[in-house]
Amino acid sequence: MPRRTQTCLLLLLWALRVGLIDCFDIGISTKCVAIPKEMRLCQDVGYSEMRLPNLMGHTTLGEVIPKSAEWESLLRTGCHSEAGTFLCSLFAPVCLDTFIQPCRSMCEAVRDSCSQVLACHGQSWPAVLDCDRFPADEDTCLTSIGTESTTYRKFFPKPTCQGCPTTEEPGAHKRVLQTFCQNNFAVKVTLAKRKSASGESEYDVEGRVEMISPGPLFSLGTRTIIQQWLLINANCAHKMTRSNRAAQYVLIGDVHDANLIVNKIYLWHKRDTQLTLAARKWKQHKC
Repeated sequence: MPRRTQTCLLLLLWALRVGLIDCFDIGISTKCVAIPKEMRLCQDVGYSEMRLPNLMGHTTLGEVIPKSAEWESLLRTGCHSEAGTFLCSLFAPVCLDTFIQPCRSMCEAVRDSCSQVLACHGQSWPAVLDCDRFPADEDTCLTSIGTESTTYRKFFPKPTCQGCPTTEEPGAHKRVLQTFCQNNFAVKVTLAKRKSASGESEYDVEGRVEMISPGPLFSLGTRTIIQQWLLINANCAHKMTRSNRAAQYVLIGDVHDANLIVNKIYLWHKRDTQLTLAARKWKQHKC
């Protein structure tokens, strides 16, 4: 049997077994194509060519690009270190003689972590990615490399889905200082509204993050952590922003068990002398 036909049959049998497609043209052959720049989900996977049809049943780049874009925001939340590898093995399988699926254990690890983010957005883990459909680890498949170390999570805490803190006017500087004392970090950020690849509104952290009271946070990595918090808690981001123009905020919260929680948000006005005074006095303040 020619290799091209054999590969097609392998794809057919797998796709029918997992229910990704109801029918498949047995006369169609797979082909190698360059991963397009527009497919931002899979730009850093370590290879430049993918097979079509892919393991999601997509037959053209016109299908793959918009469908993969729907997962970009989830990937940017950092919900799991191997989420990109898992998704790209399905949307943009590496161009080899046969398809290499992700192992069931990889799917389960990504699902257990990332489904919490989906739930925060009112969504569930999709049936098309049911982990029971993927091969066990003893088969030929992509296995998980490992889990994040405790040390990594200590220095780079993970933001979680949470109830939305209120955006308040700061009031007197003594009140602000008291709020700083009740939490273990306070950072000043500039947020700007933009359109995501899927067309939805998102808020990005612009420029550097000012560490007013860093607590356990470090300048390196905090911008990414705050960006992930905004993506995970998108409903909170929409509530806290009062216009489409970039604005500055002070985010105040705690890091507990390597998880970051934002407890209070102040809108920063340039003319707000009390908040400026509190930020200046904090370095010498004793709680």
